[in-house]
Amino acid sequence: MNLPVFLARRIYKGPAMSRQVSRPAVIISMIGIAIGLAVMIVSVSVVTGFKREVRDKVTGFTSHLTVTDVNALTGYETTPLVVDDNLRQLLQSHQQVEHLQRFSQKAGMMKTSDTFQGVVFKGIAQDYDRQFFANHLTDGEFPQFTDSVSSNQVVISRIIADKLKLQIGDKIDIYFMDESVRARRMLVAGIFETHFSAFDNLYVFTDLYTVNRLNRWQDDEATGVEIAVKDYAALEQTTYDIGAMLNDVTDRHGTRYCAINVEQQNPAVFSWLEVLDVNIWVILVLMTGIAGFTMIAGLLIIIIERTQMIGILKSVGASNITIRQLFLWLSVFLIGRGMLWGNVIGLAFYFIQRSTGLLHLDPDTYYMDTVPVSLSLPVWLLLNIGTLVISVLMLIGPSYLITKIHPANSMRYE
Repeated sequence: MNLPVFLARRIYKGPAMSRQVSRPAVIISMIGIAIGLAVMIVSVSVVTGFKREVRDKVTGFTSHLTVTDVNALTGYETTPLVVDDNLRQLLQSHQQVEHLQRFSQKAGMMKTSDTFQGVVFKGIAQDYDRQFFANHLTDGEFPQFTDSVSSNQVVISRIIADKLKLQIGDKIDIYFMDESVRARRMLVAGIFETHFSAFDNLYVFTDLYTVNRLNRWQDDEATGVEIAVKDYAALEQTTYDIGAMLNDVTDRHGTRYCAINVEQQNPAVFSWLEVLDVNIWVILVLMTGIAGFTMIAGLLIIIIERTQMIGILKSVGASNITIRQLFLWLSVFLIGRGMLWGNVIGLAFYFIQRSTGLLHLDPDTYYMDTVPVSLSLPVWLLLNIGTLVISVLMLIGPSYLITKIHPANSMRYE
């Protein structure tokens, strides 16, 4: 066995370690490591979970990528875009495309006897992925809307339902303003709640057939196509690729297709999420610094207390490098114990919050009612490895104090 490792292990496990004067400083150093790592695990898991939850809610409403008419980006009243088999086959030829779904939009107003609400009706068909709304449905059902028959049903958010005092089975009058005012009466089939007020206040879902009839569009026309990609990390490149594929393609109306991803559609939301990354880096730097400096203080105290041992080792021929390695390995063992407790605390919070949702949030402010957590194995390993490596690197400088200790002078510490 390597001599520095052997000696460091004997000191670490020896009975003198529990009786030495430096023990309080060593305990404080390990507590600093434990708290620093626990805070990093909690912070990263919460911010990662928050970003993922917000991103999933935005993409749940708009999908990852949308192919539409360029004029549709400036408002909710859109021009018809031909979505035929040729366009679908072209889009599906891209390796990143996982799912396609058509949609049509129409602005309107829901009105009761004492209040009203302006909304955007989103018409969807049987190809629509309903899983997101199934997970956030609080009452009723999310019907299997089609593009061939009018259901006269709508799915609304909890915010709209409370404002208009609607329940499942209620009928609501809906008005659409074109050249003239047109009215329809529809049945409330389902109520969902995502806590994302920017979208909950806006969208109402019904069948594609109804919205197309209101827009006076043909069966193969729609506002656009929503695309779910296989790898979100490749979203920017996928958007560019699909945009290039559609660059010279027009429909029978001469309309040019435009590809835009969810981050480009909602720049304010995703810019806000990027700011959270800065906060995480600040926390990581601060916690790593605190953990490292507490460990430096502990190492210096241990070196001073072990001055006589250092002198003896030097008198029998041990080099400064060997002795420095000994104390660095001893520090690794102490850091390891602190990291063990840090992982216990951090992971305990992660699993408790994930399984019970113990900590709650104000949904009007944070778009969710519980603190979300998400932590992948690579990120957890990176936090542990980074904490260990940075803490040891910070100790290399202070370990040079050993070179200043001479065997003859160390006798004064007897």
